[in-house]
Amino acid sequence: MSRKNQIAQKFCQLFLVIMPCIMLTGCEYGIFLGYLIGGPPSIEPDFAAQTGKDMKDFGVTVAVVCTAPKDLKWSYDEIDNLVAEAVTIQMGQKKINVIYPDQVRAWLDKNPDWTTPAEIGEFFEVTYVIHIDILDYSLYEKNSHTLYRGTTQCEINVWEMADSGEGEKIYSKENTTTFPLRIPRSSQDTSLEQFKKEYLYRLSYEIGRHFFEYYVSDDIGDAA
Repeated sequence: MSRKNQIAQKFCQLFLVIMPCIMLTGCEYGIFLGYLIGGPPSIEPDFAAQTGKDMKDFGVTVAVVCTAPKDLKWSYDEIDNLVAEAVTIQMGQKKINVIYPDQVRAWLDKNPDWTTPAEIGEFFEVTYVIHIDILDYSLYEKNSHTLYRGTTQCEINVWEMADSGEGEKIYSKENTTTFPLRIPRSSQDTSLEQFKKEYLYRLSYEIGRHFFEYYVSDDIGDAA
């Protein structure tokens, strides 16, 4: 490539960067410039904002447990275990030290009469126990059996464990997840199994991001 063509190419590249800046003013320009320099701004997890604690701190270990009403599990078998496992995976991918879900499930099977998440925390000697209590769960648009729209209402609680083995609830948050956000998905376009997987990923991500940072742009792909 000739030097003249190289200069022309660099000018075009510079123009593509500068042109949006020309069209923006004030705060918009500052946001755009921030994106160019450091990428999109991250959002602090709600758990850290409310408690001042970080589950990614050195030496912190976490156990995740999920519960759901019996009548709900009749319609959606294993939903409690599936959500607990998916959230655990999400947190592990964000470098949070979590107990393997199979280990937690094995303890639950051996201790069906447990009454408080602190019992789980004491056994596994973890720093925190995340208890996800599913109140309502559905894969279908209201009054439809052919349109998919996942909806879950749950309460997220965190128990902090002391060296003595006692636990204290330090965080509680109600959460509602809807997917897709704008319009439901037709059963003619997606199989039920495929939609269940997509929604489980979205649900576990929305629960998990109470404990790890995320970006506003993460929601864009899940709007439709």
